[in-house]
Amino acid sequence: MRNIIMIILLLSLNACHLFKENGIEFTIENKSDSPIEKVKFSTSEKLAFMKFDKIEPNQSIVDFLSMTNNKNDGSYTLEFTRANGIKESKRFGYYTNGGSLDRWVEFKIKNDTITRKFSGPEY
Repeated sequence: MRNIIMIILLLSLNACHLFKENGIEFTIENKSDSPIEKVKFSTSEKLAFMKFDKIEPNQSIVDFLSMTNNKNDGSYTLEFTRANGIKESKRFGYYTNGGSLDRWVEFKIKNDTITRKFSGPEY
Protein backbone atom coordinates (compact mmCIF):
# COMPACT_ATOMS: atom_id res chain seq x y z
CA MET A 1 0.00 0.00 0.00
CA ARG A 2 2.84 2.38 0.84
CA ASN A 3 4.44 1.78 -2.57
CA ILE A 4 1.17 2.58 -4.34
CA ILE A 5 0.91 5.89 -2.49
CA MET A 6 4.51 6.76 -3.44
CA ILE A 7 3.87 5.91 -7.10
CA ILE A 8 0.71 8.05 -7.17
CA LEU A 9 2.56 10.92 -5.53
CA LEU A 10 5.44 10.74 -8.03
CA LEU A 11 3.07 10.54 -11.00
CA SER A 12 1.11 13.54 -9.70
CA LEU A 13 4.25 15.65 -9.34
CA ASN A 14 5.44 14.62 -12.80
CA ALA A 15 2.06 15.44 -14.33
CA CYS A 16 2.25 18.99 -12.97
CA HIS A 17 5.51 19.45 -14.85
CA LEU A 18 4.06 18.02 -18.08
CA PHE A 19 1.22 20.57 -18.20
CA LYS A 20 3.42 23.60 -17.63
CA GLU A 21 3.02 26.12 -20.46
CA ASN A 22 5.90 26.36 -22.90
CA GLY A 23 7.66 29.70 -22.51
CA ILE A 24 9.99 31.74 -20.36
CA GLU A 25 9.47 34.15 -17.47
CA PHE A 26 11.40 37.37 -17.93
CA THR A 27 12.38 40.47 -16.00
CA ILE A 28 13.50 43.70 -17.65
CA GLU A 29 15.01 46.18 -15.21
CA ASN A 30 15.93 49.70 -16.30
CA LYS A 31 19.08 50.59 -14.35
CA SER A 32 19.92 53.52 -16.67
CA ASP A 33 19.46 57.22 -15.91
CA SER A 34 16.69 57.69 -18.50
CA PRO A 35 13.45 55.97 -19.47
CA ILE A 36 13.49 53.43 -22.29
CA GLU A 37 10.61 53.23 -24.76
CA LYS A 38 9.09 50.83 -27.29
CA VAL A 39 10.39 47.82 -25.40
CA LYS A 40 9.83 44.47 -27.13
CA PHE A 41 10.92 41.01 -25.98
CA SER A 42 10.43 38.31 -28.63
CA THR A 43 11.63 35.05 -30.10
CA SER A 44 13.71 35.10 -33.28
CA GLU A 45 10.83 33.35 -35.07
CA LYS A 46 8.71 36.46 -34.32
CA LEU A 47 5.82 34.20 -33.28
CA ALA A 48 5.86 35.24 -29.64
CA PHE A 49 6.44 38.74 -28.29
CA MET A 50 5.60 41.12 -25.46
CA LYS A 51 5.57 44.92 -25.87
CA PHE A 52 5.80 47.72 -23.31
CA ASP A 53 5.48 51.43 -24.05
CA LYS A 54 7.96 52.68 -21.46
CA ILE A 55 10.08 51.53 -18.53
CA GLU A 56 11.20 54.31 -16.20
CA PRO A 57 14.62 54.37 -14.48
CA ASN A 58 14.79 51.88 -11.57
CA GLN A 59 11.52 50.29 -12.71
CA SER A 60 11.18 46.57 -13.49
CA ILE A 61 8.75 44.60 -15.61
CA VAL A 62 8.11 40.92 -14.88
CA ASP A 63 6.05 38.86 -17.31
CA PHE A 64 5.82 35.52 -19.14
CA LEU A 65 6.57 35.01 -22.85
CA SER A 66 4.37 32.16 -24.09
CA MET A 67 6.04 30.11 -26.82
CA THR A 68 3.21 27.71 -27.68
CA ASN A 69 3.41 28.46 -31.43
CA ASN A 70 7.20 28.23 -31.71
CA LYS A 71 8.43 25.04 -33.39
CA ASN A 72 12.07 25.67 -34.43
CA ASP A 73 15.41 26.53 -32.84
CA GLY A 74 16.05 30.17 -32.14
CA SER A 75 17.09 32.90 -29.74
CA TYR A 76 15.45 35.72 -27.81
CA THR A 77 15.52 39.33 -28.96
CA LEU A 78 15.31 42.41 -26.74
CA GLU A 79 14.60 45.68 -28.55
CA PHE A 80 14.05 49.18 -27.17
CA THR A 81 14.72 52.86 -27.84
CA ARG A 82 16.86 54.90 -25.47
CA ALA A 83 15.88 58.45 -24.45
CA ASN A 84 18.39 59.91 -26.95
CA GLY A 85 16.57 58.10 -29.82
CA ILE A 86 19.15 55.33 -30.29
CA LYS A 87 17.49 51.98 -31.02
CA GLU A 88 18.98 48.88 -29.42
CA SER A 89 18.36 45.33 -30.63
CA LYS A 90 20.25 42.40 -29.09
CA ARG A 91 19.88 38.64 -29.29
CA PHE A 92 20.39 36.46 -26.25
CA GLY A 93 20.08 32.83 -25.23
CA TYR A 94 18.78 29.87 -27.15
CA TYR A 95 15.69 27.70 -27.40
CA THR A 96 15.31 24.42 -29.29
CA ASN A 97 12.39 22.82 -31.11
CA GLY A 98 10.26 25.76 -29.98
CA GLY A 99 10.89 25.04 -26.31
CA SER A 100 12.74 27.14 -23.78
CA LEU A 101 15.79 25.58 -22.18
CA ASP A 102 15.50 28.00 -19.25
CA ARG A 103 12.73 28.85 -16.78
CA TRP A 104 13.57 32.57 -16.58
CA VAL A 105 15.82 35.34 -17.85
CA GLU A 106 16.69 38.64 -16.19
CA PHE A 107 17.79 41.69 -18.21
CA LYS A 108 19.38 44.79 -16.68
CA ILE A 109 19.58 47.77 -18.99
CA LYS A 110 22.34 50.17 -18.00
CA ASN A 111 23.52 53.44 -19.58
CA ASP A 112 26.09 51.73 -21.79
CA THR A 113 25.31 48.01 -21.73
CA ILE A 114 22.71 45.27 -21.32
CA THR A 115 23.37 42.38 -18.96
CA ARG A 116 21.43 39.14 -18.91
CA LYS A 117 21.19 36.17 -16.60
CA PHE A 118 19.46 32.91 -17.57
CA SER A 119 18.34 30.22 -15.13
CA GLY A 120 20.29 27.60 -17.08
CA PRO A 121 23.70 27.28 -18.73
CA GLU A 122 25.57 30.25 -20.18
CA TYR A 123 25.52 30.63 -23.97
